[in-house]
Amino acid sequence: MEKLKLIVYYCLISKLPHSRFFKLSNAIRLFYTTRVLGITRGGEQSYFEPNVYIGNGREVSIGASCQVNENVFIQGARIGDHVMIAPNVAILSRNHHFNDLSTPMMLQGASEIKIPEIENDVWIGRNVVIMPGVTLGEGSIVGAGAVVVKDVAPYSIVGGVPARMIKSRKPAAIGHGTTGSATARDTALQAARLPGTPPPQ
Repeated sequence: MEKLKLIVYYCLISKLPHSRFFKLSNAIRLFYTTRVLGITRGGEQSYFEPNVYIGNGREVSIGASCQVNENVFIQGARIGDHVMIAPNVAILSRNHHFNDLSTPMMLQGASEIKIPEIENDVWIGRNVVIMPGVTLGEGSIVGAGAVVVKDVAPYSIVGGVPARMIKSRKPAAIGHGTTGSATARDTALQAARLPGTPPPQ
């Protein structure tokens, strides 16, 4: 039965049009991923766009009011609430072994499963790769195209390959005379030069 549910998801549900063209598609996908597959928690601000890979579904958990854009690859992850994931992000939970030089890498098998943790209120930019076992702290931002190989501290902005700290989102660390949380957020986002992934229209 579980395999049949996944076949329906990959062959039908995940292929429905993007919500900006057909809003009912998002409602159908959320209903299926919440009520049938049990991997999402829904919420008024939730979006689950086309062609999202969820593996076998057993290693994926997505919190309330999350926005998962098109062509996201989730091998395995525990995702908190109010998380934004831009298109073409890859979240990995395992890798290939490559230590034996006498054996082709494709024949060396996979590493143990290490599920990434993405805490509440995280923004992941377009084309980011998150490696196995990494934790993205609450309120953190990952710039477009970054490869995250180690844990990201809460309320920090990171970018690059491999991802490195750019600055903190906390007002005291962002700049002189910046006190309002909205102003601090705008300043931090501008500094990170993220492309922006607003909710689908």
